[in-house]
Order: sequence, then C-alpha cells, then structure tokens
Amino acid sequence: MSDYHVHLHEHGPYRGVGVAPGEYPDGHIEAYVETALSQGVEEVGFTEHLYRCVESEPVLGEFWQDPPVAWVGEQTRDFVLEDRTLSLDGYVDAVLGSKGAGLPVLLGLEVDFFPETIDAVLDLLAPYPWDFLIGSVHWIGAWSVDHSRAVAEFERRGVDQAYRDYFELETALAGSGTVDVLAHVDVVKKFGHRPSQEPIDSYRAVAAAAASSGTAVELNSNGLNVPVAEIYPAPAFLAEFFAAGVPITLGSDAHKPDEVGRGRAASIELARGVGYSERVRFAERKARPIDL
Repeated sequence: MSDYHVHLHEHGPYRGVGVAPGEYPDGHIEAYVETALSQGVEEVGFTEHLYRCVESEPVLGEFWQDPPVAWVGEQTRDFVLEDRTLSLDGYVDAVLGSKGAGLPVLLGLEVDFFPETIDAVLDLLAPYPWDFLIGSVHWIGAWSVDHSRAVAEFERRGVDQAYRDYFELETALAGSGTVDVLAHVDVVKKFGHRPSQEPIDSYRAVAAAAASSGTAVELNSNGLNVPVAEIYPAPAFLAEFFAAGVPITLGSDAHKPDEVGRGRAASIELARGVGYSERVRFAERKARPIDL
C-alpha cells in the first residue's frame, strides 16, 4: 500500500517542540517511513504545501486582496505569512536525498489552485523531478474555506453559495490537467456545514472533468479526524468518480510521523464499497494501476 499525502512539518508557529519548520534533521524522514512500514504502507509520497515555500511568494502574489469582507483577507494574510517558513529547494533536496539513499519515498507537492496564477506556478515547478502533484482548493478567492478562524464566512455567504463557489473551482482544477491527483476534493464540508441538498450535480461535474483530463482522486482519511468525521470524498461523490472511470490514490494527510497511514483501512473499505478494485501508483508523473 501507499500513502500519497504526507507533510513533513506541522502548521503554525514553531513552539519549540519537534522539528522546526524548514529543517530536515537525520532521522526525520526515516521516522515517517518507519511508521508507514509498521502500518503496512510500503511507499510514502511527500506532498508539502507550495504556498508554505518562500519561492511561491512572487508567483502566488497577495491573493488575499479584494476579500468579501476585510477580516477574511486579514485572516488569510496573517495565516499565510505565518506559515510561509519553508524552502522549496530545501524540501526537494531532503526528499531526493532520502530517495537516493534507498528509502521508499516519492517526491510530490500539494499545489493550491488559483486560476489566475496556475500557469506561473507550473513554470516555477517545471524544473523539479516530481513523481506526482496533488491539487487542492483551500481558498475561494481570499477566503480560507477550511481554516477554523474563517468559519464565520459560511454564515455570511450562505452554505449553499459556499458549496457552489467551492465546486466551481474544484471543477476547473479537475479539468485543467495541471495536477495528477485531486486532494481532499470536498474539504468544504470539513466543519460539518452541509448544503440544503447533496450537490450531486456538482459531484458529477467534478468527476467528469477529472475523467476528461486523466486526473485521479485521493481518498483522504483525515476527514475522519475533523468535525465532519467523514472521509474525503463523501460516498456519493466517490461513486460518481467510479462511474466516470477516475482512478484513486490513498492519503492520510499526515503532518507528523505517527499519523502516516492513519485511517487507511476505512478508506479501502469505502473504495471497495463503491466498486474500486485498483488504485494507481506514480513515478515521474506516470501512473500505473495496482490491486487495491
């Protein structure tokens, strides 16, 4: 098995416990691999957030400008500037060094989707030897849709409208062909907000777009650890991906070594329940099917 959504640093300011942001001391990556192997996970795909890397600043720009209300932009600005403590080059060197030493790791990246800057992002990423890229929608414009300090925007905007805005971006990402895997594809539900009706039409649109671009979707078990207590994507959403012939990967969204592989059994059970019998493995951005 594999875990294709793993981070090497926690979010937020460093409080003196564990590994400091941007540091990769001896044994750090090995600790993730050791946990993975103990959980039956034989391959770890690291996927650091691009926005956390200082190299992303000139290409992403100040995307918190022109918020729907002032506090939304201020929250995103403060969070991003607090979290942007990593180096893309340092991250890549650390993972490639471990890969070269024979550890079962892959070089991936989590790429936030902003339609206005995605081309510049791809230019930035082109020189690096990625094994796979995962794409995510964390922001609707300036609004950090899955951040606990921005939850009030659901009430101001309205849950139904929030879902429409979110899935408009997710559909564009899925159809763009810019990444290899869609990450936590319905993270808009993270805090338990549900629209007045399950958005089947939106699910179907995202699945069709992913199928047309050859993009896979991950089963992200971290949804079990947040208020919604449900894997991403929802069962009905995953069923649409299966019907459209979209392949899957598995990911824990770990940010600490002891979180690698967490929830894997539940993800496999969900995948099999809608009909999947295979997942895909990546190397050098090429996918091949393997038994689930």
